[in-house]
Amino acid sequence: MLSRLSRFGLVLPRSLSVPPARFVSQSKPSSATGSTAVTELHPAADKSGHGEVSPYVKNPDYHGFSSDPVQDEWNMKVGFFLGISVTLVIGGAFIHYLPDHGMRKWARREAEQLIQEREKEGLPLIAENYYDTSKIILPTAGDD
Repeated sequence: MLSRLSRFGLVLPRSLSVPPARFVSQSKPSSATGSTAVTELHPAADKSGHGEVSPYVKNPDYHGFSSDPVQDEWNMKVGFFLGISVTLVIGGAFIHYLPDHGMRKWARREAEQLIQEREKEGLPLIAENYYDTSKIILPTAGDD
């Protein structure tokens, strides 16, 4: 299976780099095909009025924030600063200093301290009877 997929390894990047093309027949349509030929790819622009001008024509460095080039660049810089720098720094610090969820770190420290104390005293880490058997109340045979 993997060997079959490896054949596409060299073909796939080449196929993605070729821009999509649209093929339109230039021959006269025959009666069998009917009138399926594409006559116009784009609607005709209105020549009499003011047409819409692309923002890239006015400003080649257009970032999509404003039609004014100075304001567009300023908004882009502020947006990226706040969106990336501040969010990553403040967000990372916030996540780092969140409280210990479930007190897992505290429980680990307590367990390590208890193990060290028991090793110093020469006691086993876990007693044979974890619970004190004199305090356990068992039901009698007659009680259900």
